[in-house]
Amino acid sequence: MISRRLGTMICVGMSVLAAAFAAVSAAAPAAQPLDIPAVLAQTGSGAFIGSGERQSLELAEKVVNGSGGIAGRPVHFVFYDDQSTPQVSVQLVDQILPKKPAVILGSSLVALCRATVPLTKNGPVQYCFSPGLHPAPGDYAFTASVSTLDLARAAIRFLRLQGWRRVAFIFSTDATGQEFEQGIKGVLAEPDNKAMQAVDTEHFNTTDVSVAAQIEKIKAAKPQAFIAWSTGSPIQTIFRGMLQGGLDVPTITTDGNMTYAQMKQYAAFLPRELYMPAGEYIAHDPNIVAPAVAKAQDAFYKSFAAAGLKPDEPSELAWEPAMIVVHALRSIGPQATAQQVHDFLEHLKGFASIDGVYDFEKVPQRGLDLSNSVMTLWSEQAQTWKVVSKPGGEPL
Repeated sequence: MISRRLGTMICVGMSVLAAAFAAVSAAAPAAQPLDIPAVLAQTGSGAFIGSGERQSLELAEKVVNGSGGIAGRPVHFVFYDDQSTPQVSVQLVDQILPKKPAVILGSSLVALCRATVPLTKNGPVQYCFSPGLHPAPGDYAFTASVSTLDLARAAIRFLRLQGWRRVAFIFSTDATGQEFEQGIKGVLAEPDNKAMQAVDTEHFNTTDVSVAAQIEKIKAAKPQAFIAWSTGSPIQTIFRGMLQGGLDVPTITTDGNMTYAQMKQYAAFLPRELYMPAGEYIAHDPNIVAPAVAKAQDAFYKSFAAAGLKPDEPSELAWEPAMIVVHALRSIGPQATAQQVHDFLEHLKGFASIDGVYDFEKVPQRGLDLSNSVMTLWSEQAQTWKVVSKPGGEPL
């Protein structure tokens, strides 16, 4: 009898304690989110890229927080829309700086990054999503994906080995076009490319509604291939001009246009053979990429598939910096300073992710090089990009 009473008392006591513990737990405040600002081109001419980058960061946030966040604190990306305009981007970064973040992500386009990088010269770390930015070693600016210069090398190597030696070019007059035009001149001057001929070079403003005159000059030069370099909505002006002017040759454009949204919207006038150089993420093939990279790619693609989405270039441009920054903060701690994050990234190597195995000591501020690039061909039938080269640009 006494034993029964004692057992009952113990059970009641344990229930009371459990209820009290549950009440205390419920009342305990949740861990404070760790805010990371992200300045993106969510509207304007770069919206194809910026909106996709935001989507990618939102998925990355779920993945990171689902695996414990950073020392138990959930990551929260705070989004700012710079409207694809350098002036607005500068205003937004000026607003963010007094909050003293360790890192700012973005922006989406090279012109926007160039406008804001001087503001973060002494910190915080600014991780630009445009491959067209080329920070000096030791800068607080870092940049995503494979350099546009290495993408140019992969593209020219692909053309050369295909036997397409006569190439015409058209560049937009904005920062994206100017940066690539200077880069491609250097690539064409390299000894391996002495057989390549630039048979015509044209330019256009991103606000132009027609490039008919430029297309006629290009046709007259009889190119075997055509490189059209501009990012976002202006590229449709070139594609329309090609169709209307009857220019039908293998065409290469920037991976900045590698979005499903653009391919769908421009389907009626896309070039018949449209190639784009890109980072390794698009390969998603264990026969092409290293095993550790393939593993990271599997997790990346599964995250998007679970959300009913297919990743494209903006997905990669945002995902990689986010995961690298999270890795740094997890390694240092959520209270990391800008200098600590900077110094960590400067010496980071052996970090496998979707674009390859990063080595920031070998390739400062970027971590990737020519060996992490592949050439792709848009397939209208498959509605995706097919890899048509080995890493570095050699045709398969």
